[in-house]
Amino acid sequence: MSSKFFITFATMKTEQRVRKLFEQALKRYSLVADGDRVLVGLSGGKDSMSLLELLAIRSRVFKPRFEVEAAFVRMHNIPYKNDEAYLRSFAESLGVRLYIFETEFDESTDKRHTHCFLCSWNRRKMLFKAAQGLGCNKIALGHHRDDLMETALMNLTFEGKFHAMPPRLRMEKFPVEIIRPLCLMRESDLQAFADLRGYHQQAARCPYEDDSHRADMKEMIAHFEALNPEFAYTFFTAIERTFPEQHDLKDFHKKNKEV
Repeated sequence: MSSKFFITFATMKTEQRVRKLFEQALKRYSLVADGDRVLVGLSGGKDSMSLLELLAIRSRVFKPRFEVEAAFVRMHNIPYKNDEAYLRSFAESLGVRLYIFETEFDESTDKRHTHCFLCSWNRRKMLFKAAQGLGCNKIALGHHRDDLMETALMNLTFEGKFHAMPPRLRMEKFPVEIIRPLCLMRESDLQAFADLRGYHQQAARCPYEDDSHRADMKEMIAHFEALNPEFAYTFFTAIERTFPEQHDLKDFHKKNKEV
């Protein structure tokens, strides 16, 4: 049997797995509904590009019918570069319009938090404003299962609380919901999907990318999986028990502030 057959079969398996987990997340957590306008936070990484492609295609196929827009937030004082022309072309190839915004932050006003936190939070605030201006009621972010597990471990280790980013969260200060349609996928699933698609990588990595404890959490997860191959399943099951029922979103937000 030719190697071409095995490559084609592997491609089909990867696509089927990614689409299946994507659909499961949409249904399990009721992430989209008829009439939604969803703003995808496009960073240029494999996760957000996969998310935009999956949502754009899904919006044109079956009910629920919803609209998709994309936003890229340029951080003025962080030397993190992307090929914005490529991102715009990528979005347009999916029938999605890309909006580019710019913001910055002054780290001298907040010595308690890292560059990573400040950059992420200010990008997020810009997305909130962009969503309101574009008439979008939901913001889709590209966090996957590994992100949720790593965040839960960081919160447990450094805050003494066990909670993670939920798949769906209504913000109190902004009339939008955050959704995470990739929450059931492993990072390896998305890497395989991105490799098949041939997504371009960002032009320059963020210089503060390795300053957080996320890399340490990745190592911990790998260690736990070596001890128990089912760790990702059992740990995510524990995390899932912390997710709010949809009518409890407001109370959940009060207890666990979105960052």
